Amino acid sequence: MNLYSFAKGLVNSILSPLYRIEIEGLEHFPEEGGVLLCANHIDNLDPPVVGITAPRPVSFMAKEELFRVPVLGKLLPKIHAFPVKRGMSDREALRKGLKILQDGKVLGLFPEGTRSKTGEIGKGLAGAGFFALRSEAKVVPCAIIGPYKPFKKLKVVYGPPIPMDEIKEQKLNAEKTTEIIMDHIKKLMK
Repeated sequence: MNLYSFAKGLVNSILSPLYRIEIEGLEHFPEEGGVLLCANHIDNLDPPVVGITAPRPVSFMAKEELFRVPVLGKLLPKIHAFPVKRGMSDREALRKGLKILQDGKVLGLFPEGTRSKTGEIGKGLAGAGFFALRSEAKVVPCAIIGPYKPFKKLKVVYGPPIPMDEIKEQKLNAEKTTEIIMDHIKKLMK
C-alpha cells in the first residue's frame, strides 16, 4: 500500500464519521483519463475531504508556504501535492498541472484561490480556465456544502463533466471559461 492510499484511509476514518460526509454524483466521475476537478473552497479541510471522496487519487496545488513547514513540507509531495506561488503567474506550477492532466491523472483545484469567508462562492481565478482550455482533460465540477460542524452533515456533490468542446469552439478566454466552471459549481449547491 502506498502512502497516498494509507493517508486516504486514515483521514477517511476520522473525517467521514466526524462530519457525516455524504457523497453524491460519483457516477459522473470519469474512470480514466485526465480530470480537472474544480471545487468551491470553504475550509482548510476541503483538500482532504475532496481527496477522500474522489474515486481516484487527486493531485492538488498547495500554497508554497506549506512546503516550508517542518514534517508537512516533506509529507505533501508524497500525497501528490505540489507548490504554487500565489499572487503571480507560476509557470512551473502551470507546467506541473498540465503534465498531471496529460498523464491521465486527476488535478484538483479550488478556482477561487482562497477560502470563502461567507460560504458563498466567490469569483474564480483564470487558472482553472487555463487548465481546461490547454488540456484534453474532462472538467468535473464539485460542490462542498457545509458547514464543517462536528456530527452535522457535510455534503460533497460531483457534477457531470462540463462540455468543453462547445467552450473551445467559442474561443473563450481563461477568465470566461473559469466563470462557466464556477457557474457549474454553483448549480450543484442547490
